[in-house]
Amino acid sequence: MKGNVFTPGDAGGGKRYPVVVLPASWALNDIEYVAQAKKLAADGYVVVSYTPRGFWFSEGRIDVAGPKDMADISKVIDWALAETPADRDRIGMVGVSYGAGLCVMGAAFDKRVKAVAAMSGWADLSGSIFSGRTPHLQASLLLGGTAYLTGRPSEEFQQVLGDFLSSRYDKEAELVAWGDKRSPATYLDRINDNGAAIMLANSWGDSLFPPNQLADFYDRLHGPKRLEFRPGDHVTPELTGLLGLPNDTWSNARRWVDHYLKGENNGIDREQPVQLKNRTGSDSGGYEGYSRWSAVTSQHRRLPLGDKDFFGTGDLGGSPDTGWRTRIGTNLDSGADGGLIFLSQIGDQVAKLPPIVSVPLLPRQVASVWQSATYDSVQRIRGTAKMHVTLTPSNAMGTVMAYLYDVNGLGVGKLVSHAPFTFTDKEPGQPFPLDLDLFSTAYDVPAGHRLALVVDTVDPLYIEHNPLLSSITFSSPADDPSWLSVPLRDD
Repeated sequence: MKGNVFTPGDAGGGKRYPVVVLPASWALNDIEYVAQAKKLAADGYVVVSYTPRGFWFSEGRIDVAGPKDMADISKVIDWALAETPADRDRIGMVGVSYGAGLCVMGAAFDKRVKAVAAMSGWADLSGSIFSGRTPHLQASLLLGGTAYLTGRPSEEFQQVLGDFLSSRYDKEAELVAWGDKRSPATYLDRINDNGAAIMLANSWGDSLFPPNQLADFYDRLHGPKRLEFRPGDHVTPELTGLLGLPNDTWSNARRWVDHYLKGENNGIDREQPVQLKNRTGSDSGGYEGYSRWSAVTSQHRRLPLGDKDFFGTGDLGGSPDTGWRTRIGTNLDSGADGGLIFLSQIGDQVAKLPPIVSVPLLPRQVASVWQSATYDSVQRIRGTAKMHVTLTPSNAMGTVMAYLYDVNGLGVGKLVSHAPFTFTDKEPGQPFPLDLDLFSTAYDVPAGHRLALVVDTVDPLYIEHNPLLSSITFSSPADDPSWLSVPLRDD
């Protein structure tokens, strides 16, 4: 494997230093970390950055955090202990994206790893790119395309990617098992037993690894831990740090390893372990600190879904209303969608401009819309919104997309959150309940604005599975009313 080694300037004389291993990101190489590696070495670390197998000048084939990659992590550590002045009792791993996932997996498979800082990584691989049982099209094309451009995919990976993009639901169990084998969440007991201090940092709009799966994993960690979420997309919050520029994520990662590998009393262990940056706050605004992920939400406000009015809009949050039915056609994009990978969430990060729609102009033939009254005060959304609705399909298979919007006085909606869901093997014409968790977020809806829930069937981010000329009916039976639960913070 191709790698770079950086050592402190005073290395020699038998002195041992803490070591940080930096696995490169997907489709990148060990040069990715030169700026940060130099800083770490200047502060007294031995640093080994390496290109994972199958990419660029590292031999072998891409294993996607599989068993061979796990063996490689241990071999890199073995090499560092044998060939550099590394201290075997102070070993850490820091990484971005693919490297982040390898770091957390390394904490499960090598007990020598004492500290991890993982940025833009994953905990549940299947739950990330196959959330809601819906293949993430743009994300998988990006990962597959860059793998072929910069590396040598294994036959197993080529088969999995082909089955995934072909929506082989007959192989769903095999695909999920392949992803689970490469997911830190699968090895939670090992990670907890090994006891590494783990810092996880991701963005609210990560197109590859949505925040929900990471927050769920964080809650189940037992050792020293920290969770950070910021506005942006995959890798965008920590990108400037890779260039050697000031960066919050990298600064905290450095503080994390300084404390748990060097024993520095820098206070990071005394801070609230969950740190969130509000998507609608100012760029200079600080972070919100919480004792645990579940403390982010102080109440879940359940908003009933009501029947549509003359303009085709249902009430959201009014008096409980049951017995209604509304039907939409499929296969046509209503205009409500999650945007484009990277571009949309970078817009949200830099300009507070997520994907937008004109809610009054959404075609009700292919989109169901529910809208609240205007709010008198700011609605501080924190956590995971949940939708419950009864769905009746005209076919056995189909896909729905749910979107939550912040709507101003002109009817312009900014995307707060969304999520896809694909169903299979349903009996046409027979209703079934659908519970769907939207992607977690931190967003302030201003006073004078409304919330709107929009459900349609097409989004360019995902592969949808609605047969031609099919339809989907939403309803709210008296014995099982439909609702949207909004996570709010009161203080």
